[in-house]
Order: sequence, then C-alpha cells, then structure tokens
Amino acid sequence: MASKLSGIELTRYDDLFKTDAEREANRQERIQIVPAAEVFPYSRQPYTIDRPTPDLVRLMDSIEHIGIAEPLIVRPRDAGGYEIISGHRRDYCAKAVGLDTRPVIVRNYSDEEADILVVDYNINREDLLPSEKAKAYKLKLDAMKRQAGRPSRENGDQVGPHYFRGKSKEILAEQVNESTSQIQRYVRLNKLIPPLLDAVDAGTLKFVPAADFLSHLSEKEQTYLLLVMERDEVSPSLGQAQSASRLSASNMASSFFICNLPFRGISLFVKRCRKNTWQM
Repeated sequence: MASKLSGIELTRYDDLFKTDAEREANRQERIQIVPAAEVFPYSRQPYTIDRPTPDLVRLMDSIEHIGIAEPLIVRPRDAGGYEIISGHRRDYCAKAVGLDTRPVIVRNYSDEEADILVVDYNINREDLLPSEKAKAYKLKLDAMKRQAGRPSRENGDQVGPHYFRGKSKEILAEQVNESTSQIQRYVRLNKLIPPLLDAVDAGTLKFVPAADFLSHLSEKEQTYLLLVMERDEVSPSLGQAQSASRLSASNMASSFFICNLPFRGISLFVKRCRKNTWQM
C-alpha cells in the first residue's frame, strides 16, 4: 500500500506498471456522489419501479431514515450523465423522499452486457409479475444471442463466454429455475396487446391460454376479443383459446366465436374488422 513520509504520498509499486486505462478503471470503481439530475433510468429496464409492494415500502422507509446504503451501479450516458444498471428502485425511493444526490459506481458496459445485468440484478425477486418476467426474459435472451461469440470485457465477467456453452433458453431456464417451455411461454406473452397482458398480471386471464394460444392471434383479433371479454365479463378457457389460435391461423377465427356461446358476439366484431366496416 502507499505510505506517507513527511507529508509526501509515495506511489504504490504496482501502480507504476498500470496503464492509463487501468488507472481510470480503478478510479471509476470508487463510490462517487453525483447530482440526482445526472442519473437516469435504463431505457430498456423491464421491471415496474413504482408498484407499491411491501418490499418497496420498506426500502423507502430505510432510505428516508438513513439514505441510500448501497450505491447504484451506473454506466456513462452518451447524452451526458449516467444511466442506471442496478438501483432503479433505490433511485425512485430517493426521489420520492427528496434526496438530491446519488452514491454511484461507474462502470463501462456494452449494450449487451447492460441488458443482461439489468435483468440479472432483479430476476429472482419473488414478487415479479408475469409481464415483468416476459420483458426481462426476452431482453436477456436477445442480448445473449447478440453477444454470443464475442469476448467478454474485463469488467464483464458475469456475462462472459460461459453464458454461451449451451442454448440461451436452457441457460436462462437454469438460472431462474424454470423449464425451457415455461421460458418460451413468458416470451410469447410479449405478443399480447397491453390490456390482455394486464389481464394476465391481474389473474383475470389465465397464463397458459394467453401464452400458448391467444398470443398467436393478430392484434386486431386480440382487440375484439378484449371487447367481448370486458362486455360479457368472461375469459377464454384453455380449449377455447386453443381453438381460437387454430382457426385464426386458417383465417376462420369467426367460426370459433360463433360456436362458443360466451364469445358468440365477437364473430360480428371479427367479420366487420376484416371488412373494415366496424363503427363505434
């Protein structure tokens, strides 16, 4: 370690042989205090930040009384300032209680590394919604596919080549303790229109019918399905959803709804939708 002699600080022996880049990396690993206005959410962050869970309430209470105990992990932002890789909820709570600075550790990550790490920092939370898992799994899988074959960066050991010794879905499935078919189901949820995805989160639309079958319907068919679900206060069963997907693929979706009483009204919706004659 560096020592001080008569007020003079001696350079450590190891530091004499470090490159400028290594010295800069060491400097950035130190905790820095930066203005809150210079810290921004990650643009592809897949998790809900402000959902009032008991965990979030406890975190806000802690930050209000003792401040941010664990620094945020951030990376430099092209437009200036920093974007958060880890610590979105800490940042949200700090903003809510009026803190005007943030303790941060600055690291340089590629987009692929950042996508993977943003997902990983919260992937095993027990209170994640289906929509959050859907977005997170897709974000990580896409990043892993883009990154496959590229050498890992010095500060990116967590996302290095060991991620790509097997198929990306198998690797992710092992990490989150899910089957690969379940991973695929969550990814398919991203094909749902937002109100249907909200219904899955709320439990009014069952996960398997939505992921396996309704996600294959066109956006227009999903929209009119939603209208009937809301009007008649019904939700498709697994068998109904399977039939809808099959008949949609053969351009006969209206036949399904005619034959299933709870959804009979949608046959008119689908016919008029396809003929562009629907009027509200």
